[in-house]
Amino acid sequence: MRVTQLQADLHWEDKPANLRMFDEKIAAIGNTSDLIVLPEMFTTGFSMNAAALAEPMDSATLQHLSKWAAASEAVVTGSFIAVENDHFFNRLVWMQPDGNYHTYDKRHLFTLADEHLTYTAGAEKLIVELMGWKVCPLICYDLRFPVWSRNTEAYDLLLYVANFPAKRSAAWKSLLTARAIENQVYTIGVNRVGTDGKGHYYSGDSCLVDFEGRVLYRASHIEDCFTTDLSYSAQLEFRQRFAFLADRDDFSIV
Repeated sequence: MRVTQLQADLHWEDKPANLRMFDEKIAAIGNTSDLIVLPEMFTTGFSMNAAALAEPMDSATLQHLSKWAAASEAVVTGSFIAVENDHFFNRLVWMQPDGNYHTYDKRHLFTLADEHLTYTAGAEKLIVELMGWKVCPLICYDLRFPVWSRNTEAYDLLLYVANFPAKRSAAWKSLLTARAIENQVYTIGVNRVGTDGKGHYYSGDSCLVDFEGRVLYRASHIEDCFTTDLSYSAQLEFRQRFAFLADRDDFSIV
């Protein structure tokens, strides 16, 4: 499977500008990828101004995701501010080329920024299939919670979309590697770069870590578009030689 990571400097709370920007970036990719991953809240930046910025599920953002997926013949995924039944969600959309999509609502809301006071937390993981791969997409702060990320579903790719500030980049890098090692899985983290409207600087550090914990890609302080092929057979062979997942603990989440 070929995956593209788009690390971008987001326009603060400016949906039209961000949609235009990703129009150009995704068009430049063409039909060379199977999965295109965008950052968290890719239309606004990490904003608590949900009352003004939230969109329903028939919005311009969904229309653009559908257009991008169809034109690139790839799944396109990232999160945006959604409203449904008078509740706001930090919602990831997994948009397929045929226009069908799945959603995941961020489980762990970032209390340090009062995200929990604005948004409603999700309750269910999303496991989706692409080209025979089982994929688990999660959002930013979820990275700090290994129980929620634990590979109990035999998934083959773990990915995080994020707005993870530079001041905590050491945690971002270390935790992505830890999640890859403990789950024996390719792990992708797509972050933003630049400074947001609150003055927080983001160094990006978008990563691809393999199932052994080796960092295959990282980009810092720049906008970047990185495309690479993942090997299902190499990951499977490693898991068979080192069957650590068979010894994992059983648990339930309440």
